Amino acid sequence: MVADIGTGLVAIGASIAITGSAIAAGIAEKSIGTAAVGAMAEKDELFGKGLILTVIPETLVIFGLVIAILILNLAAA
Repeated sequence: MVADIGTGLVAIGASIAITGSAIAAGIAEKSIGTAAVGAMAEKDELFGKGLILTVIPETLVIFGLVIAILILNLAAA
């Protein structure tokens, strides 16, 4: 089976969607994680809030995955 240029461009678009969201989540989690660890070092009861705030940027990767799946499904149609 021979793939045309459109198939490759769709794959590149999907990979950019998920890569961009993963990099953005990593940058956001770096800042939030640093602040959460600093807060937990001072007050142990902030562990739950720190954990929740650390997990929130991971939703960006889920959104990127959804967009990548939508790109691939729209291209297949």
